[in-house]
Amino acid sequence: VQLQASGGGLVQAGVSLRLSCAASGRTFSSYFMGWFRQAPGKEREFVAAVNWSGRNTWYAHSVKGRFTISRDNAKNTVYLQMNSLKPEDTAVYYCAARMGPYSDFVGSYDYWGQGTLVTVSS
Repeated sequence: VQLQASGGGLVQAGVSLRLSCAASGRTFSSYFMGWFRQAPGKEREFVAAVNWSGRNTWYAHSVKGRFTISRDNAKNTVYLQMNSLKPEDTAVYYCAARMGPYSDFVGSYDYWGQGTLVTVSS
């Protein structure tokens, strides 16, 4: 599966932004989807994940209550709605896919998008 992330940009603290990740292929609904981010000089970290049906979601503690992950299997797309953005949310955001159950481990994901940059100014 090929993934294409979009929706990043330069925003001020407190506003909202929605990222999208479009997937190619007919088996999108078979994949467990995740969002990760990598800030300058830091390791890539887990942000959120959603299961195949979209009914179950998981979040990093730092974004819980502010970010919402969702998916539309009919459109082969996963979303990350980011509210109340903070400067510490500044990073390149990546979507990723894996065949298997929930995981927040970077190395367990099989496919990655190219990343979209989110910059939050104070």
